[in-house]
Amino acid sequence: MKISSRASRIPPSETLTVLEKVKSLMARGYDVVRFDVGEPDFDTPGFIKEAAKKALDQGYTHYVQSRGIPELREAIAEHVSRYTGLEVDPEREVLVTPGAKFALAAAVMAVAEEGDEVLILTPEWPTYKACVLMAGAKPVEVPTKPPYRLDEEALKEAISDKARAIMINSPNNPTGGVMPLEDLRVIADLALDHDLAVISDEIYKALVYDGAEHVSIASLPGMKDRTVIVDGFSKTYAMTGWRLGWAVGPKDVVSAMVKIQQASTTHPTAFAQVAGITALRGPQGFVEEMVKEYDRRRKVMVEALNQVEGISCERPQGAFYVFPDFSELGLSSQELSDRLLMEAHVSSIPGHVFGPGGEGRLRLAYTVSVNRILEGVKRIQAFVESLKKGRL
Repeated sequence: MKISSRASRIPPSETLTVLEKVKSLMARGYDVVRFDVGEPDFDTPGFIKEAAKKALDQGYTHYVQSRGIPELREAIAEHVSRYTGLEVDPEREVLVTPGAKFALAAAVMAVAEEGDEVLILTPEWPTYKACVLMAGAKPVEVPTKPPYRLDEEALKEAISDKARAIMINSPNNPTGGVMPLEDLRVIADLALDHDLAVISDEIYKALVYDGAEHVSIASLPGMKDRTVIVDGFSKTYAMTGWRLGWAVGPKDVVSAMVKIQQASTTHPTAFAQVAGITALRGPQGFVEEMVKEYDRRRKVMVEALNQVEGISCERPQGAFYVFPDFSELGLSSQELSDRLLMEAHVSSIPGHVFGPGGEGRLRLAYTVSVNRILEGVKRIQAFVESLKKGRL
């Protein structure tokens, strides 16, 4: 059977390719240090799980509103208002989605026509490019300066008459960079000048360190009416498997996204939405403790990596990734990632999959214990030393 061009142009998931290799090694009994995993190693807090169980008993097993349960939309509106200072209408400006990934895809489909261009600040999560391709639009990757600082001239040069939207992600996957306010102001000014929508992935906003502050571009003057905030429960509440996210944006864009959801997924799982209400309105101590632990791991990983000759690692201010530079070793990011996995049994994501600027780097996640971080870096160091000896 012939496969459509739409499906054919979507690249396979590189992260899932790594996962398959890891699972194969582990099935054969190898101990793999998992630096590839972009999800919390914490369990969903008990009070959230109990809310879902109670919701099942209360009959939340049927269809609900396509936009999401009203009380959850109200909780999301309150949550976004707290950190942006914006008034959010839960009836018309909020959509609950089956994960943030679907919200990203629906947002792109809502604002971009076939043949339009969507600018993506890179390094970027590969899903952004896939979302743009699914919509029939053209992804235009715009490099930033490390760790995730705007290159104003590069962005200006990338804006053409076909440009319809800009996708940004701060705190950033894979760099962990947090885009400062002055950079966001430049993006906002360009979006206003060129009538561009902004799709702002803020899934890591709770995970910031060293006094860094997450600022939503939607909070800047004139930007609420052209920004779609995408967020969810996966990273902040360790709920990756629940597939629960949201979008907050202009009512006309959200209405278009609702139609896309109605024609595809209908709505997220009802009892999971009830758990989402409890997550947002319940005690937040779990989040604070989780962030403290990530901070501890971050410092340990960065310090350990920088002690390995040939590796340079900036200290990120957000998310739970580091994006160290291995270019001195003379291997492509793909070869390095493959060899570290097969020879040292340390998994990673090769930097080239994150777009321009990623070559020569690896994404490593500190979503494992400090002991496993130290063990993984020890193996990396032994590999690097062996590599250098082999060249003598």
